[in-house]
Amino acid sequence: MPTIDAAHVIRYGQPILFVTLDSLRYDVAATAMASGDTPHLARLLPSGAWERRWTPGTFTLPAHTAFFSGFLPKLPTPDQPPRLWECRPPALKHVDPQTFVFDAPNLLQGLGSHGYRTVCVGGVTYFSRETPLGNVLPDLFDEDHWRPEFCSPEPDSTRHQVDLALTLADQYAGRPLYLFVNICATHVPHRHYLGHSTDTAASQQAALAYADEHLGRLIDQLTATGPWLFIMCADHGDAYGDDGFHGRGIAHPSVTTVPYTAWCHT
Repeated sequence: MPTIDAAHVIRYGQPILFVTLDSLRYDVAATAMASGDTPHLARLLPSGAWERRWTPGTFTLPAHTAFFSGFLPKLPTPDQPPRLWECRPPALKHVDPQTFVFDAPNLLQGLGSHGYRTVCVGGVTYFSRETPLGNVLPDLFDEDHWRPEFCSPEPDSTRHQVDLALTLADQYAGRPLYLFVNICATHVPHRHYLGHSTDTAASQQAALAYADEHLGRLIDQLTATGPWLFIMCADHGDAYGDDGFHGRGIAHPSVTTVPYTAWCHT
């Protein structure tokens, strides 16, 4: 995957779309791509494939806290590409010149100091403001949006989220924008996409196949307006009985291994 000059992107105020596909396992994303279930993502992703990476968190809150602090999923190899962004480090540490260095406690404040409007389209209830913890992540943004129809029990949740994301992108057209969308369709429950009584890797794959059309619509309409930096990944995976494990918040490969991609459209 080509190296992205994030410092250049920020310097010129290029808009950024960051999408997290909540709970999406790497193996599910890769299987969906190989099976032709995600034709829009296959067309848009560099080389038509996901990168296999390791997440910095095993459930939504710590993973997104890390993301918004500058820590994106890492390659499962000793050598790593330059980070896209990083909080100003101690003087003795070398930072690649293509890395955007922000002098703030989190990325969103750092982008704000460069004129960016930071906007959140939430999905899971960690973005809902329904609980004290549900305020932590939204509070990082200049503007946040969440509705019940954005949540996974709604079978058409991604369409609703993308409709709003496109409206917001149009509203802030012509100015630096960091637009974040937390896709909830791939988070449990997704059994309804197959009419099953339990959530499985197969029903998550069906959820991703549903979301594919709307993600393609989102990216196609944004690229029609000019240059964008796109980043898409999962925050964590989900275990569906793997080695006897279920759920998230555990250091199992089904949870820690996630799909990732990033590219610049010019």
